[in-house]
Amino acid sequence: MIEQYLLYLKAVRGMSERTLTAYGNDLSRYAVYCNNMDIVPETADSRGVQHFIADLSAEGISSVSVNRSLSSIRGFYRWLIRTGKRKDDPSVSIRNLKTARTLPEFLWEGEMASFAELPEKEGILWPLRDKALILAMYSAGLRIAELASLSIGFLDDDVQSARVTGKGGKERYVFFSEEATQAIKEYFPVRTERIKQEKPTDRVFINRRGGPLSVPGIRWIISQYGDRSGLGKHIHPHALRHSFATHLLNSGCDVRLVQEMLGHASISTTQRYTHVDMERLKQAYMKAHPHASVRAHTMENVQ
Repeated sequence: MIEQYLLYLKAVRGMSERTLTAYGNDLSRYAVYCNNMDIVPETADSRGVQHFIADLSAEGISSVSVNRSLSSIRGFYRWLIRTGKRKDDPSVSIRNLKTARTLPEFLWEGEMASFAELPEKEGILWPLRDKALILAMYSAGLRIAELASLSIGFLDDDVQSARVTGKGGKERYVFFSEEATQAIKEYFPVRTERIKQEKPTDRVFINRRGGPLSVPGIRWIISQYGDRSGLGKHIHPHALRHSFATHLLNSGCDVRLVQEMLGHASISTTQRYTHVDMERLKQAYMKAHPHASVRAHTMENVQ
């Protein structure tokens, strides 16, 4: 049944291989637990699910990972109900574990501008491609898989916007900044020179051998520049997307418009970026307000 469910997620829901692997790992672990407890996953009751979640917590697995496993199990039982293989959901009464709220990693505007200049300054890898890659990902708020699958046929004639396919096979239009558009146009001639003649690819970003640039390849490129940035932050591809969302909201863009541009299914996912600006305001207050400074100094003496 679990294998059938995963096939459904791939064929009908259009989930990515990475997401399918995560779901598969979670449900395989649940199936092993049920087998050890002489429980059949398809007919398990709420106590079986609850004990499994309790065991994960007892193993020291993070709350985020435990909640993801619970989400995978919930999806499985909802599918069983929809397909008429079960009448009730044993996971419906089980609550998620509390998790500490953490702000997404991102770069401030000045830091992002410096990071985008690194390919030209450092002269490593493939500067023209890498500058275009960084600016395209940041200015359009792309996920790494969306950037990797971006094809020339999905760009408009002026390279100012593109059609991308996001999670669940949902399409949306994204827009590039003038700087990103210019960088992509400057990269195109050298890209053409390196394309494999016997098996040309339509992907915008390619590797040095002329083939499509992979997701691990993009992640490695960003990490190389992150190591040389001197910003003291862990810079990864998703941090550029986080930066895109944070900068838009800090500039006063409506959260629902940002939700559309990011391709988020739920607005609650987008709203977490609003906490970033609140954190910056709090830090500015603590630095500038005289009463805040006195309080901070007093607290240091007490400690």
